Amino acid sequence: MAGASLFTLFDDLALLLDDVAAMTKVATKKTMGVLGDDLALNAEQVSGVTTDREWPVIWAVAKRSFINKAVLVPTALLISSFTPFLIQPLLMIGGAFLCFEGAEKVLGLFKPHVARPAVNEADRIRGAGRTDFILSAEILVIAMGTVAEVALIHRVLVLTMVALLMTVGVYGLVAGIVKIDDVGLALSKKSGAAAVLGRALLAVAPWLMKVLSVVGTVAMFLVGGGIIAHGIGPIWAWVEPMNDLVAAPIEGVLGIVVGSVLVGLLAVVTKVRAAAALRASRPSAP
Repeated sequence: MAGASLFTLFDDLALLLDDVAAMTKVATKKTMGVLGDDLALNAEQVSGVTTDREWPVIWAVAKRSFINKAVLVPTALLISSFTPFLIQPLLMIGGAFLCFEGAEKVLGLFKPHVARPAVNEADRIRGAGRTDFILSAEILVIAMGTVAEVALIHRVLVLTMVALLMTVGVYGLVAGIVKIDDVGLALSKKSGAAAVLGRALLAVAPWLMKVLSVVGTVAMFLVGGGIIAHGIGPIWAWVEPMNDLVAAPIEGVLGIVVGSVLVGLLAVVTKVRAAAALRASRPSAP
């Protein structure tokens, strides 16, 4: 009797794992677009550090990503269970922040005469961590939409699996991308086809980093604009039926507009505060 109960338990566990695997596959497919943006953004964020610091920086950002998921998975489950109306506003705040960061980067390109301080390693890690947090939140919300009607244990396991897969996958690829030049250098010292491949990788690596920088910035507007569009009823009703090739540029333009407005508002607030501080510092007339 005990043996039969044990076999029943194993059978139920096997069925549970099979269901979780199937749902995880569906959830992962639905998040592939955002995962691509996540990869481009994070590869661009951690590129540019010295060769000897690439692995430590990637590992530091990956650890922050694991911490983000450890916070986001239970938070997402709690919010979806008790205050689901908060999910969209919180996502929109994150989307607006992505648009703001993208606009700042673009506007910075048009001010080459302004000396900008170099981004130190700690700031780079913090920036990558913030970006990862926003994108991870969107990915988990999308994944949750595929398991909203199933039992709690299924939701917990699916979200956990998606979180682990996306972190290991994204940062594994990021590590590979930023190390392409090192691989190319090692291969170029060999002979024959390996040397040819090594020289090709060395030639491609700088261009790949430039492309990722552009793609990462564009992704900020596309993802941020898409989140905002999804949260504004009339805009989403207009955009949703469109083909992705048509909808993406519209969402990107919305992201550029939102980011530019936020950058402009910050500039105005900064000037007003500076003027107020200047007036306060002046001695009052007798």
